[in-house]
This record gives sequence, C-alpha cells and structure tokens, in this order.
Amino acid sequence: MDVQDRIKQTVTSNKVVLYMKGTPDFPQCGFSANAVAILNACGIDDFASVNVLEDPEIRQGIKQFANWPTIPQLYVNGEFVGGSDILREMYQSGELQQLLEGVKA
Repeated sequence: MDVQDRIKQTVTSNKVVLYMKGTPDFPQCGFSANAVAILNACGIDDFASVNVLEDPEIRQGIKQFANWPTIPQLYVNGEFVGGSDILREMYQSGELQQLLEGVKA
C-alpha cells in the first residue's frame, strides 16, 4: 500500500483525524497545539492523530493528499477541513462546532 492509500484509509476509517507534529498530549509545534486545543474546546477529545514527525513519507504525502502545504491538517468524515489558521477562524465563527456536532458520539 502506498502512502496516499495509507492516508486515505486513515481519514476514511476515523471520524476525526488530525495530522500533526507530535501527539495530542505532547504537541511538537504551536500550530499543532492550537489545533488540539480547538478540538478540545469543541468537546472533541477522542480523535485519531498521526504524528508526521515519526514518518517522513506521511509528512510529505499528507501535503500532496490535500494539496495543502502545512501541518497540522484536520479531516472530519473523510473530508479535509483545514490547517491551524482555518480551524481558528471556523471556531471563532461557530462553523467548526457545527461541523463537529455530527461526530460526537
């Protein structure tokens, strides 16, 4: 399975996936920490995360997968949502909370 297939499988088999630097408990950059904090503020504390620092293929492949150059990247129900700045804007407008309402179990 190539890297694009691995990414597709991850984003389609989990309701919420965050590709990030580090882990939710120990983010390795401020943007990843911000994304985790926003998800937590939306009541999402159980989500799949992929530490791109552990796998150079994933780190490069995820940028091509969404045609988005930066990390973190959030996927909800298999769809690319955005990076740290977009998450912050969506959170401030209430749009992210609405999007995530459907995935809270």
